[in-house]
Amino acid sequence: MGPLQGFRVIELAGIGPGPFCGMMLSDMGAEVIRVDRVGGSGRRGRDVLARNRRSIAVDLKQPEGVEVVLKLVETADALFEGFRPGVTERLGIGPDDCQARNERLVYGRMTGWGQEGPIAHAAGHDINYIGLAGALHAIGEPGGKPVPPLNLIGDFGGGGMLLAYGMVCGMLEASRSGKGQVIDAAMVDGAASLMAMFFSQVGRGFKDQRGANMLDGGTHFYNTYETKDGKYVCVGSIEPQFYAELVEKSGVDASKFSAQMDAGQWVGYKEELAAVFKTKTRDEWCDIMEGSDVCFAPVLSILEAPQHPHNKHRSTFVEVDGVVQPAPAPRFSRTAAAISHPARIPGEDTLGVLADIGMAAEDIGALQERGVVQAA
Repeated sequence: MGPLQGFRVIELAGIGPGPFCGMMLSDMGAEVIRVDRVGGSGRRGRDVLARNRRSIAVDLKQPEGVEVVLKLVETADALFEGFRPGVTERLGIGPDDCQARNERLVYGRMTGWGQEGPIAHAAGHDINYIGLAGALHAIGEPGGKPVPPLNLIGDFGGGGMLLAYGMVCGMLEASRSGKGQVIDAAMVDGAASLMAMFFSQVGRGFKDQRGANMLDGGTHFYNTYETKDGKYVCVGSIEPQFYAELVEKSGVDASKFSAQMDAGQWVGYKEELAAVFKTKTRDEWCDIMEGSDVCFAPVLSILEAPQHPHNKHRSTFVEVDGVVQPAPAPRFSRTAAAISHPARIPGEDTLGVLADIGMAAEDIGALQERGVVQAA
């Protein structure tokens, strides 16, 4: 099922943002075939990012292995890879090689810096890409150093999700034009795109420093607070009516807290609210504020989040073969997305995939004997 059912995508296996793109596409029903390395290792079911697709193990250093991938391309709508610029060209499976076999092919490229530019060939990770994009500078305590927000902004939000969006756009256009194209998805570009709202605020009072603005912890009404039991809650009471409810339910003096948008008062307000929140446990504050218009939530750990009643009601997290993981998102009313199976061992589906594209059993056996492909 899923809205992308009927599309076939080839994934050249990588790490982080590439597998996340593959997860998003396969969650939505696309048939994603992951090309793993011969000799690669993996544990069935444990890698959430590798769920929902079949795996074929191919030695791309052998010409026959390259030919296997090109035969897969002939049957596919799209392919994506996450190597440094020029790597797939040297292997013989670059955009020109693949589109010579299938002119409708959408070819997605996931890199940190992009396919061209002064540092396009340099190594990097999420922290570097969001640093260059202006995102990392904005995250952290006032007067403190920038704090890495896990690898959510570069790798996943500005990387894998951007690539998945680009792939779907490309496949939609190809279904109309009959021609494929190359998608250059760079994490630095994606991270910059995620900062669009903040760039729009430059020149309108936005302070180019950490912890000094409305959404970066600079205010008392959009912040996190420690509770009596050493846990945390978060509030986002931006609108006046929501702020009024925060003041009322927290029990602070409303007359003292009347100047919500007076930045000169924010530090004092934060200190007073911090003291108030420490008088009760997180659960006690949930009893008082959760479900109200305070814009409140407990700050849950990864282990706690799946157990929250709201998440349980919506099945936001599911368990597959003993592994708790996020369910496919977003949700569709008619073409529901689903997890059909957990991660495969590299090469687990080699024989079936090659048979699906018309290779004879004796040819597949010969490729196995020469180490061109591997079946787990």
